[in-house]
Parts: sequence; structure tokens; C-alpha cells
Amino acid sequence: MKMVVTAWRELIGLFVDDGRLALSIVAVVVIAALLSLVPGAALAAGGVLMFGCLGVLIANVVRASPR
Repeated sequence: MKMVVTAWRELIGLFVDDGRLALSIVAVVVIAALLSLVPGAALAAGGVLMFGCLGVLIANVVRASPR
């Protein structure tokens, strides 16, 4: 049973290495999805998605870089 749990954790680790990064990306996607429900805001939702994901990625790299 321990081997199954270890294998499961390794599999999840392939997709979610940094929990904060994953949660931030999910938050950006949810915000963009909610914005896309507003009529005529599809372009704004795309901008939030693109710049939000880039911002989260840059913030994560800066936080993880050695000082």
C-alpha cells in the first residue's frame, strides 16, 4: 500500500510541483472565465489570462531565484 501512495504522490508531483504556482494559475483562469461571461469582454478576458499567467510566472521565478 505504501508503494501505491508513493507512486500517487510522484504522479501528482509531475503536474503540481509548486502548489502556490498552481493555485495562482487556477485563480487567474477562474477570473478570466468569470470575465468572459460578461458580454463583450472576451478580449479583456484573454488579456487577463495572458498577462495574469505571465505575471504569476514572473513572480514565481523571482521568488525562487537565489538572492
